[in-house]
Amino acid sequence: MTDYYRGSGDADSTQQHPTQGFQGPAYPPPPPYGPSIPAAPATSHRRAKRPVALLAAVALAAAVIGGGSAVLVGQYADNGTSGGGTVVSGTTVSQSSKGTVAGVAAALSPAIVEINATANAGESTGSGVIITSDGEIVTNNHVIAGASSIKVQLSTGKTYTAQVVGTDADKDLALIKLEGASGLKTATLGNSDQVRVGDQVVAIGSPEGLTGTVTSGIISALDRDVTVAKDQDQGQQQQQQQQGQGGWPFEFGGQQFNGDTGSSKTTYKALQTDASLNPGNSGGALINMNGEIIGINSAMYAPSSAAAGAGSSAGSVGLGFAIPVNTVKADLSALRSGGNNSAGNSGSNS
Repeated sequence: MTDYYRGSGDADSTQQHPTQGFQGPAYPPPPPYGPSIPAAPATSHRRAKRPVALLAAVALAAAVIGGGSAVLVGQYADNGTSGGGTVVSGTTVSQSSKGTVAGVAAALSPAIVEINATANAGESTGSGVIITSDGEIVTNNHVIAGASSIKVQLSTGKTYTAQVVGTDADKDLALIKLEGASGLKTATLGNSDQVRVGDQVVAIGSPEGLTGTVTSGIISALDRDVTVAKDQDQGQQQQQQQQGQGGWPFEFGGQQFNGDTGSSKTTYKALQTDASLNPGNSGGALINMNGEIIGINSAMYAPSSAAAGAGSSAGSVGLGFAIPVNTVKADLSALRSGGNNSAGNSGSNS
């Protein structure tokens, strides 16, 4: 820039003697100093910097938008929109696959696990959602209630032993932790307050032990008062499930479905979905099309058990229920501190 202004000054100095150009018969003599040629390289050099800087800025923006860090994207997406509680960020759907069931399944399946709990009454199978890379998993309390040992299988087939961190039977939630786990894919907990009737959703879980099963549907209704049995009746319900009597018993509108919920029960507001849920989906994920967890699947209606009370289950008929994820986020600190521990689970191998 200095050369440019010096060149301009040189040109001005020649103009201070305007009569010099007319002393000859036809053509003016050359100026005392040559044309200000050095100004051109200086100007070109200065202008060349602009596209370089612009390209650098574009590259930086592309790196951020392109998903260099899914955790960072998750944090910004949830900033200021959460309905309270702890924000947990992890894997989300890539920009190119957003809005597709295949994209949601590919992104979130590694963060969904199969849980096998062993108790005196027998074994039960459920699902869970990984929320930390070292193996914290959210599931339903009824999946692990009364368990003496808990085994967890990842989507890769690798198996871990898990310990119960905390339980909340009143909300049918539990937090377990894998032993010796690290570097795991985690899920982003979204905002269930933003869910609307008609929103597309994807459910991932292990119905009937079929790990990583993906189904899809919509949100059918909001704020359903669903009543489920608490842990005191878990042994009876586990036996019913093993005998093929349908999914987890629940009540709605004063009626019982899938068997007797027992004398000890709890009621919560649930999201209703027509995405297919079956026994084993409990504790798994209900996911929006951005790849954010909006609910923990907890109950489903199996008509054969309600109508006949025995025999094989007819499976899902599009009446499934999930605990809103904002309930999970609000309860997460308490679960990490042990929750109410009403289930009295140790989760240890004995």
